[in-house]
Amino acid sequence: MYLLYVDESGSVSDPAQRYFVLAGIAVFEREPHWIEQDLTEIALRFDVHEPDRIELHGSPMRSGKGKWRHTPLATREQAISDSLIIGIRQRFPKNVRLFGAVLDKQNFAGQDVVQVAFEQISSRFDQFLGRLHKQGNTQRGLMVFDKCATERRIQTLAREFKRTGHTFGLTRNFAEIPVFVDSDASRLIQLADLVAYAMFRHFEHDDSKFYDIISHCFDSEGGIVHGLYRR
Repeated sequence: MYLLYVDESGSVSDPAQRYFVLAGIAVFEREPHWIEQDLTEIALRFDVHEPDRIELHGSPMRSGKGKWRHTPLATREQAISDSLIIGIRQRFPKNVRLFGAVLDKQNFAGQDVVQVAFEQISSRFDQFLGRLHKQGNTQRGLMVFDKCATERRIQTLAREFKRTGHTFGLTRNFAEIPVFVDSDASRLIQLADLVAYAMFRHFEHDDSKFYDIISHCFDSEGGIVHGLYRR
């Protein structure tokens, strides 16, 4: 089974923000344990006694909010970069690949931006699983989200995509509807947050410091990038 850990960056309702980003990290079922261990090593830099108290989240880390307020900016940014390098870049493409939807909200006036982004992410992950099946490696997928206010809506959409289809057809390779977990309990959700934040900084603020680390790690085949949608 492949797990797709998903988180978002940017606000759907904030008119001051142009972009909304939904990002996912696809990993084979045995990989999360090892990624968690590596990310906990980074957290140990900031709390050697209780590293689980340290959540790796892009916005508070970069801005120095909460537990990060006494940590120098360079140290905080290095921790973000190291998390992306160790968790994503060094494991791509064998064990990790990315999926992302970057929506310029002005292009979707009157539309449900969350639905569009979820449709793009879920259909592209489903297509990835379909490619594996054609290669003789049949796998099911499960999407794991950070707990959020849109939980019920996303689960409803997932059922509809399976039963009646979406813009690109039916989803066929998911084991279950998406599940939702607290980010403080999942290093992989925290890593998905860092990916979404890196993408948001790149498109919203023209800051590519973190995005450049992972920009080549989106799902692709034969030189064609399937894992990234931008409109």
